[in-house]
Amino acid sequence: MSGEREAPVGIDEFLERVRARYERIGPREAYDAQQSGEALLVDIRYAALRERDGLIPGALVVERNELEWRLDPWGSHRLPEATGHDLRVVVVCNEGYASSLAADSLHRLGLHRATDLVGGFQGWRAAGLPVVAQTGR
Repeated sequence: MSGEREAPVGIDEFLERVRARYERIGPREAYDAQQSGEALLVDIRYAALRERDGLIPGALVVERNELEWRLDPWGSHRLPEATGHDLRVVVVCNEGYASSLAADSLHRLGLHRATDLVGGFQGWRAAGLPVVAQTGR
């Protein structure tokens, strides 16, 4: 192994660097892109938050620990929605932090249009956009 190690950074600086690599999307723009079929919203929140707060209608639920396997268009465990590297994916977490790291990971897999939702699910709900209760499993 060769090469220099990068100097350690705190999570806030790391997050800032990650977000500088792509353009994030706001709730209204995400809603419009979903409604027009231009984007796939992917909810990575864990079950307890989905049960407590509800779901974005039409969003695909993929647990964070499965995200890359499910959205890799070349992967053997991909979902049918993972149609290609040009897919516009909007990752949604609870408040818009974990989703930034997840979107960066998708970029590294070649999903160059991946982004995340500013403010996450809480921002979506605060914008007055549709939310439905999660029904039984």
